Amino acid sequence: MADTKTEETGFKTDSGIEIDRVYKSASAMNEEPGVFPFTRGVQSDMYRSKVWTMRQYAGFSTAEESNKRYRYLLSQGTTGLSVAFDLPTQIGYDSDHDLSDGEVGKAGVAIDSLQDMEVLFGGIELEKISTSMTINASASVLLAMYIALAKRQGASLKNLTGTIQNDILKEYAARGTYIYPPKPSMRIITDIFEYCSKEVPKWNTISVSGYHIREAGATAVQELAFTLADGKAYLQAAIDKKLDINVFAKRISFFFNAHNNLFEEVAKFRAARRMWAKITTDLGATDPRAMMLRFHTQTGGSTLTAQQPMNNIMRVTIQALAAVLGGTQSLHTNGYDEALSLPTEEAATIALRTQQVIAHESGVTQTVDPLGGSYFIESLTDEIEAKAWEYINRIDEMGGAVNAIEAGFIQQEIAHSAYLYQKDIQSGSKIIVGQNKYVVPEPPFTKVFSIDDAIRVVQMEKLKALRTSRNNETVKAAINSLEQAARDGSNLMPHILHAVENYATLGEVCDTMRKVFGEYEG
Repeated sequence: MADTKTEETGFKTDSGIEIDRVYKSASAMNEEPGVFPFTRGVQSDMYRSKVWTMRQYAGFSTAEESNKRYRYLLSQGTTGLSVAFDLPTQIGYDSDHDLSDGEVGKAGVAIDSLQDMEVLFGGIELEKISTSMTINASASVLLAMYIALAKRQGASLKNLTGTIQNDILKEYAARGTYIYPPKPSMRIITDIFEYCSKEVPKWNTISVSGYHIREAGATAVQELAFTLADGKAYLQAAIDKKLDINVFAKRISFFFNAHNNLFEEVAKFRAARRMWAKITTDLGATDPRAMMLRFHTQTGGSTLTAQQPMNNIMRVTIQALAAVLGGTQSLHTNGYDEALSLPTEEAATIALRTQQVIAHESGVTQTVDPLGGSYFIESLTDEIEAKAWEYINRIDEMGGAVNAIEAGFIQQEIAHSAYLYQKDIQSGSKIIVGQNKYVVPEPPFTKVFSIDDAIRVVQMEKLKALRTSRNNETVKAAINSLEQAARDGSNLMPHILHAVENYATLGEVCDTMRKVFGEYEG
């Protein structure tokens, strides 16, 4: 196979040196890529056959404005969409709710109903793209809207591909956009697992996220350990619901951060695959595809500086390269201006071009696991794995990730690491170019992207018109059915789908579940 690939596609350096499919060394490497425990990658050929999915995380203002950005990114070579939702959408409030004031359309796009979803993906065939949605507490509702739209487009749900983040445990630990207490939240997640395994089998039903754990101040080891501990909790919850690990584990993906320490990040990704393979097999997985850790990477937002923002282009390049050398399946690169605002179109384009240059000009895609066999990488992979297992074993002794979060253990560990990191920056022992060293006077950066507060008025008018035009008796019946399902333990997804298909709003659906499950106070 390797010889055929080389012959057909000419994997050679610029000097004409032929590239082997994978490096092998009798002393260091017995593992093959695509084979358990997948340290070297989940596919035998990795990027030689197909490069990673190039996503650009985008969403702002109204569905109309975000749709324009999506269509632009697709025209520039993006191969998958990644949707950012505003804070009210993330915590299940409609745009006209009092708590939404000042936040509508700011951190992402405002989605109040299926009507907004129809506009968001206007002119985009859902069956032909892969869509990642960064949504957690209200993930069931946004997924239902996406499915409803796909049905209206005539798409086959069996072919629908994409991911919902749907990772509520890291919200309690590191981010804060939760709605319900942990137990009902875990029920909603396993309901999604069960529903999608039958109705939308190619959809990744959870993206267990280390990204926000790292953004909150965790180290690379903590990011890995806490993320896999959360993943283990989701596996156990699904097993307790009598779901087959060989089915649902295939649809679990991960979402990691990439920071500036190139080799540590590469080693982290390699260790993650090996550890997940052990976790899944220990819990009963026998299908190799259920043991594979597949992941999306986003470059580190917290590493970007408002000072000398053009330096961020270099930071993003290093981080993207680490993700690729580590074997990511999907990648988002941040805009250089994101320490100041949402990315401008120019910054988003440069970020996408960064991925394209790495893919097509750097040569790193020509062999699988290019750093495999390096003493530094192999030993660092082992060390990171060992330290991450220490954390996971401590969490297991507490009864698992949910108990560790409720006890405040994970939060305290992250906060302590964040404190030490900031202390090092302030002392100068950790150099941040342009921020605490090599500082020069610079004029204010003015090319920022801003969102008009009037967006809320636009969304409120849409909601008012929707509530007048829809069949409110049908909506009421659908909401009552959802409430009954929440009380009697039935799978919630068919009821949520029925409600949104009849234009129940996000807030109405989430409030119904709030009524039954209550809210988490933190």
